[in-house]
Amino acid sequence: MSLPSITLLFAGQGSQAIGMGHSLAETYPAAKAILEEAEAHLDFSLTEVMAQVPEEELTRTSRCQPALFVHGMMSLAVLKDQLGEDLNIAAAAGLSLGEFTAHTAAGSLSFVDGLQLVAKRGKYMEEACDQTDGSMAAMIGGTEDQVRTLAASTGVDVANLNSPGQIVVSGKREAIAKTIADAKGAGIRIAKEIKVAGAYHSSLMQSAQEKLAAELAQTAFNTPKFPVISNLTASPATAADEIKRTLEAQVTGSVRWSESIAFLLDQGETHFLECGPGKILSGLMGRIRKGTFCMPTGDTDQLETALQGLRGA
Repeated sequence: MSLPSITLLFAGQGSQAIGMGHSLAETYPAAKAILEEAEAHLDFSLTEVMAQVPEEELTRTSRCQPALFVHGMMSLAVLKDQLGEDLNIAAAAGLSLGEFTAHTAAGSLSFVDGLQLVAKRGKYMEEACDQTDGSMAAMIGGTEDQVRTLAASTGVDVANLNSPGQIVVSGKREAIAKTIADAKGAGIRIAKEIKVAGAYHSSLMQSAQEKLAAELAQTAFNTPKFPVISNLTASPATAADEIKRTLEAQVTGSVRWSESIAFLLDQGETHFLECGPGKILSGLMGRIRKGTFCMPTGDTDQLETALQGLRGA
């Protein structure tokens, strides 16, 4: 039976949940093998972080990012195992950290290199959070122009353009508080602070970006086997130098997620699978293009439902 081609979407920070990956590892040997390989290359137990520790440990940037990377690759391993030659991947994209997973899925990076880059990225970003007093806030119900004008007036950065009417800003804590206070006057319906460790995708992450740049320079990259959409440009990054440049710059740059998905839809992509815990990206898809086939695969129930949906398509 011929299945439709699919685009893989890989989760970013904020999707994590205690117990993530457990059912996949328990049910599918292909997923367990990915987790075991990751354990061999990290200096902490990823299994414990994902399944047994207090939530505060999982939400640490240095723990959360490797956990999400590995979970995404576990989902992909099961899809490959279950679908075999019927799995036709047209493209991939990942939200923030998920862009590293997308490139690893596409063969731009080896699994070990991808894991080690992500572990260092998480460590450097956690250090930057500890050194700065930053926060983030969601702006809901405003236009991009309204949010950008407000952000410029309060001295914060536009971090994530997630979907029409949902934009996240990032910066110093006091500046975020002022942004929230001024939002209604700027025409934005709802403004609320997000519970995060720091100001991701803002200038406060500059130290993390510089440290990551040194790691990227020493890492071997290949041409991806299928297009991987850059958060920075909302278009494919193909050459090794371009991939390194965009992965470096997105640490402080805006995540243009809504534009990235629009690009894929305009290319004719119709079927999307979310690889990672939860269903945040599937929810955003519903706001970007309602009715698009986009299904999560983060646990055994979700994955089986997604497989049935694909076979029914």
